[in-house]
Amino acid sequence: MPAHPRLAYLTTAPDQLTAEMWQELLRGEGIPAVIQAGDTASYLGVSSAPCRLMVPEERVSEARRLLEEHLGPEAIS
Repeated sequence: MPAHPRLAYLTTAPDQLTAEMWQELLRGEGIPAVIQAGDTASYLGVSSAPCRLMVPEERVSEARRLLEEHLGPEAIS
C-alpha cells in the first residue's frame, strides 16, 4: 500500500461522534479511515453536521461489508 493511498468515499455518518465510532471500528479491523466534516463550524470541536467517511479506494468493498455486518445495511446506505 502506498504511503498515502488514494481515498474514496465510503458513507456519510449523521454526525461527527457517529463517524468517529465507525472510524474506530474500521481501524480496529486494520482499515484506515478518515473523517471529513460536513461543515466548518462546530461546538466544542464536535460537528453535529453529517460527516463523510473515507477509506483507501482498494478497501471500500471490505469496509462497507464490515460496517454492514456490525451496523446493518440500513445504517450506511
